[in-house]
Amino acid sequence: MANQFKYIIIGGGLAGASAVEGIRKRDTSGTIALIGKEDRLPYDRPPLSKGLWLGKTTLAEIPIHDEAFYKSHGVHLFLNTEIVDIDRGKNQVIDRNRTHYSYEKLLLASGGAPRILSFGQGAVQYYRTVDDYQLLKETAEHSETFLLLGGGFIAGELASALTVNGKKVTIVFPDQFLLQKIFPTTLAAYVTDYYRAKGIEVISGDVAVDAERTGGQVRVRTKSGRRATADHAVAAIGLNLHIEMAKRAGLKIENGVAVNSFLQSSDPTVYAAGDIAYYPSKSLDKSIRLEHWNNAQALGRHAGENMAGTNKPFEYLPYFWSDLFDLGFEAVGELDSRFQTIQDWKEEFREGVVYYLDGGKVKGILLWNVWEKVDDARRLIEQKKTYRRPGDLKNRL
Repeated sequence: MANQFKYIIIGGGLAGASAVEGIRKRDTSGTIALIGKEDRLPYDRPPLSKGLWLGKTTLAEIPIHDEAFYKSHGVHLFLNTEIVDIDRGKNQVIDRNRTHYSYEKLLLASGGAPRILSFGQGAVQYYRTVDDYQLLKETAEHSETFLLLGGGFIAGELASALTVNGKKVTIVFPDQFLLQKIFPTTLAAYVTDYYRAKGIEVISGDVAVDAERTGGQVRVRTKSGRRATADHAVAAIGLNLHIEMAKRAGLKIENGVAVNSFLQSSDPTVYAAGDIAYYPSKSLDKSIRLEHWNNAQALGRHAGENMAGTNKPFEYLPYFWSDLFDLGFEAVGELDSRFQTIQDWKEEFREGVVYYLDGGKVKGILLWNVWEKVDDARRLIEQKKTYRRPGDLKNRL
């Protein structure tokens, strides 16, 4: 039967590519289909807002594997193909052209798309794909001023990248400080002031409510009535998950596709990995969903292994990182500024460790310009020890 596979992977990103590795680690012959919406081989996304702008990598280097890898591993690639429905009764998925693909095991690794503003159509760019990067890079070659909407990682990284490339940047976000939901207030305030010192105009505590392109420029009006003008505007205000077909298929949804420790959804033949997976974390004693590179890599590979019969619980705690000018960090666990935080600085706001505690237990660790300590940080969280005095964590990492 045409289009009949042992394994089908929906999603042409890091989680999907990693799942191929996981499957082939255990099953060297079972047929695999990898179906992706983009007309590209799976690639790494972090360079789109980091390394590509700094000359640390090239577009040719960001694919996770080349075509020879998929061919040698017996993977049938269906690129530029969007799956829109799952028929669990027939173990089939259906694409937009109503082509059916049959599976024994299915992995949902469909990720998401940028949240879209209710205004500014044609005036505001969104940012997630290689095509988005190429458009912004081309625009930057003949534009000098940029307006960024959003105060999270992507907006912060793009503001840094564009400024380093000699552009004048304005950034607008609703919180008082950049990355305020992640960093403790004092550190978030320092980062925000650091951006201002780099020449970035920071409009905080405000949101855009209208945007239009006139006379070759984008004009934005904020809720407070402030107006800002730039050659180009980019919104980075979060991700909408691609989980509608999972909902229609009757899979359990809780902050994403809910899976068990084996990464199986409420249908044991259907697995989930990457941005959409809401999975139990043994280290944190709760279910979590993360939108980070290492999370997608680890979940995808583990899901692939389990689809091929390993049946081992996922117990790894992923890490993530970012570069904000020369302020770099790695982090592991749950970073929530609402938690109690203990800051252990070697040099205040330049080098040190921030511990995030809930009920006296360390739930997350921020390694601020501190390197090669992720494994130690992960072990500290996994100990689940209760700390009653801030001094108990002094010089722990």
